Amino acid sequence: MPVLDNIIARVPLLLRYLLAALVLCGLILAMILPRAAILRSGQEVRLEIAPVDPRDLFRGDYVVLAYRIGTVNVESNLTTSFKRGQQVFVTLRPDANNKAKAVAISAERPTVIGNDIVIAGFVTASSTCRLNEAGTRDCKLGTNAVGVRYGLESYFVPQGEGRKIELMEKARLEVVAAVAPSGQAAIKRLLIDGVPVYDEPPY
Repeated sequence: MPVLDNIIARVPLLLRYLLAALVLCGLILAMILPRAAILRSGQEVRLEIAPVDPRDLFRGDYVVLAYRIGTVNVESNLTTSFKRGQQVFVTLRPDANNKAKAVAISAERPTVIGNDIVIAGFVTASSTCRLNEAGTRDCKLGTNAVGVRYGLESYFVPQGEGRKIELMEKARLEVVAAVAPSGQAAIKRLLIDGVPVYDEPPY
């Protein structure tokens, strides 16, 4: 360490500041660029959402979102078991209204067929109540469903807008997400009554 300290001491102060700034910029770009790439070139998918929390006082207004695809029904003949925190791949398929529905879940990335899109996520609950046709959990149908999060569960909105969105009827809200070939996803825009109201900048 004394040798390293001596070497650093010989570097001019201005150069040290410049090197520190370059390292900081590199770290910021490393965080921004992957997300920007998803927003630019990822496949778009429309997701039905339900906001559950309106505000983070330290970070400004945001909405915490729960998705219909956050619960994935598992076929009774599927022998694979899933564990909390495990990475999984969920196959999404657009319905007649072009809204994505989760039709399958697997531990390995499956082959994409037709208009299907595969999104990556992590298991939050290995056993939960199944979704009914209306998209709500119904324990009378059994508990062979899996809870999944996708990293799309928080969305920042202009200050003062979080409460309005949180109180809005859930059926009026949708998210358009971009999904990369790897399965990673990012929120691209928020829709109210099918009309875009907030668009995410690519950077």
